[in-house]
Amino acid sequence: MTLLSSASWQYRDVIAKTPGLVHLSKALIELTEDGHPVVAGSADLSYSNGLAPYAARYPERFIQFGISEQNMVSAAAGLAAAGMMPFIATFASFIGLLACEQIRMDVAYCAQPVRMIGHHTGISMGFYGTSHHATEDIGTMRSIADLTIVSPADGPQFYAALKASAQHDRPIYFRTGRGREPDLYDPMTPFVFGKAVEHCKGEELTVIACGMPVYPAAQVVAALNAQGRSIGLLDFATVKPVDREAILEAAARSPVILTIEEHNILGGLGAAVAEVLAEEGSPARLVRHGIHDEYALIAPPTHLYAHYRLDEAGIADVVSGIIG
Repeated sequence: MTLLSSASWQYRDVIAKTPGLVHLSKALIELTEDGHPVVAGSADLSYSNGLAPYAARYPERFIQFGISEQNMVSAAAGLAAAGMMPFIATFASFIGLLACEQIRMDVAYCAQPVRMIGHHTGISMGFYGTSHHATEDIGTMRSIADLTIVSPADGPQFYAALKASAQHDRPIYFRTGRGREPDLYDPMTPFVFGKAVEHCKGEELTVIACGMPVYPAAQVVAALNAQGRSIGLLDFATVKPVDREAILEAAARSPVILTIEEHNILGGLGAAVAEVLAEEGSPARLVRHGIHDEYALIAPPTHLYAHYRLDEAGIADVVSGIIG
């Protein structure tokens, strides 16, 4: 029985509009069938985050916390302490920012292996406004000790990371999009925490990206390389712990490193790369591209991606401005 065929008519259309997020239920159903003590929680958003099929399949393992994100994080820490494998999901602006204290004290400080999913991250909430944008969550989560941060590029990579988390005994913050990202990966591609995915090497410039911008960056890099340029691309799906070796190898080949993220350029992926380059004394020039330390405008996501040059055309323009 497929997820969509088992879904009730009330949420089939919602899932169809966010195909990338249905991988969440798919992974959790498989983990449950494999015997893992999975329990899932949501803060009034089981349709938006794709958990509805899991809730329908295993209602006794699903907790609807309502609009109570901080309580959900603390309760998940308690479930983990009792031997369960909790996965909790809500908008990234609420779990990654509103529940920061609970993540720090109840989950990370207590070393509870809670899998926290912040979906609709960055500026993907568009016209819902600043309260729903999450352009600071990487910076916030990076500063919390013993917390792994994963920012998948698409649904299949998200699925692979969720499945791999069964063997990861520390807390994880998953930062994912709105489920409409084009597929770049095969869900059967193994996910390795802490290792960058190298798409190609470059001698002119290396792009380091995470999350939503990886796909458009891959299209830009492929087009330029087909024209005879030498542009590298690394997908840093694991933002923390950062893959230092991959950064230094890229910096040894390329005179310029360009980081791209759907996040404030302060505190995020660009900052993580800058720290490594500075600590190792790398001569490579670093250019950080993302939200330039401002509160994002309010508009549909596609308009915002274009405005902040995070779509294919915008990224091509940024790269051309560097390499000429």
